[in-house]
Amino acid sequence: MNGPHTNPTGQPLQGLPSLYQQTVSVAALERRRTAVSTRIGAGSIALLQGAPKPSGSGLFRQTNEMYHLSGIEVPHAYLTIAGGTGASTLYLPHLDESTARVQGAYLHCDDPDQVTALVGVQRVRPLETLGSDLSFYVERATHPRLVVPLRSAELGTESRDDVLAAVGSALSDPWMTPITRPAALIRRLRGAFPELHIDNLSPLLDELRAHKDIDEINLLRRAGELCAAGVTEAMRSTEPGRYEYELAATAGFVFAAGGARGDGYRAIVAGGTNAWHGHYGRQSGRLADGDLVLMDFAPDFAYYTSDIGRMWPVNGTFSTTQRALYGFIVRYHRELLSRIRPGVLADDVMDDVAEVMSPVVDQTNFTSDVHRRAARGALDFRGHLSHPVGMSVHDVGGYRGRPLEVGTVLSVDPMLWVEQEKGYIRCEDTLVVTEDGCEVFTAAAPLDCDEIEAVMKEPGLLQAFPTRSWSTAQSSPVVVAQHGRNR
Repeated sequence: MNGPHTNPTGQPLQGLPSLYQQTVSVAALERRRTAVSTRIGAGSIALLQGAPKPSGSGLFRQTNEMYHLSGIEVPHAYLTIAGGTGASTLYLPHLDESTARVQGAYLHCDDPDQVTALVGVQRVRPLETLGSDLSFYVERATHPRLVVPLRSAELGTESRDDVLAAVGSALSDPWMTPITRPAALIRRLRGAFPELHIDNLSPLLDELRAHKDIDEINLLRRAGELCAAGVTEAMRSTEPGRYEYELAATAGFVFAAGGARGDGYRAIVAGGTNAWHGHYGRQSGRLADGDLVLMDFAPDFAYYTSDIGRMWPVNGTFSTTQRALYGFIVRYHRELLSRIRPGVLADDVMDDVAEVMSPVVDQTNFTSDVHRRAARGALDFRGHLSHPVGMSVHDVGGYRGRPLEVGTVLSVDPMLWVEQEKGYIRCEDTLVVTEDGCEVFTAAAPLDCDEIEAVMKEPGLLQAFPTRSWSTAQSSPVVVAQHGRNR
């Protein structure tokens, strides 16, 4: 099998880290393209549109779909895959010498041999020839059929649900005329080739991404390890008087130092009742003695991310009330993990665990009947086995309604709500289903109350820096050292 550092003939490629990804093998990319070719059928052509050049100076990030099939990180790339034969053609812009001089070398159509060696495609063509090539195909095919993703591709930290929500929001604004890139592409194709039959490639691509191969599992494992390391460092650095954004920055530093290209999604760091808002992302609150803080944050590592949820006491010690609530959810969490294996249905797992946890509600030393009722209500929640995880944190390709399979990656996220107190308690991990159960990618982050308290006694990264935090609501720094907890 070819490695990520070899061409299709197995020969090593030198000096390419800045030109092409080094984490996914050519063989894996070829397998994925072959799967598309087989499924769309002979005579059809799959067409994928890459991301455009960004308007700012940020790092270019390819669409997940294009990257999954090509590994190419060049703006305005297009990929065609011929049904049946599997022949793939990559359409790229020409070399812009000014851009290369200012930003560094990049792959382009003027050096096709290098691109074919790296990506494993059969042909590399100039971007401007895509139209004439499609015209040639339509003219000669008896029943010309193009299979194109109709769902908007995820960009950057987006998940599919984020993209759809943004489209819905734009549609509600009478001053906007929203049209997605897939819609614009389809409109142009139909205008140019009225006889062309166009089908939706998105369901097939979603299915392929749902079944993770070994390259993807290795990347998700590393993303999970980084995720756990960042959250653990944030635990160590927590003390009363700090701001939520400081914990996000601490975890983000660990991610970057570990090789992440950015954040997998906007960090959720929520102290006190801020946690009631499940996807609170302002990071502007000040952490108070006696409160819990929730962190849900993961890196973007080589286009793959993770998902995690941990809660811990700002002052380093769980109160009796906090220990009962969080301890109950941790117990729930472990019961769920113990039942994950191939062949089981998510609903059956949740039903089984709800039955096991029912007497635990009565046995737990909650300090309030309100809390006991909240725990009882958690037994009925159907989201404790949560979303798939992969290139997006809320990844495509659901698993509900069918038995879990080896290679399925998902998050386990039991939670409860105490509405009267605006309290929200949860813990989350990302796992992959294995032959004999599951592997938890984020397991290195402390989970139990005692483990968390022990880690919080250790010196943190923030404590190595000047203890002066800047609040966006104030014009002067706030000294936090005098409010720090004992270590």
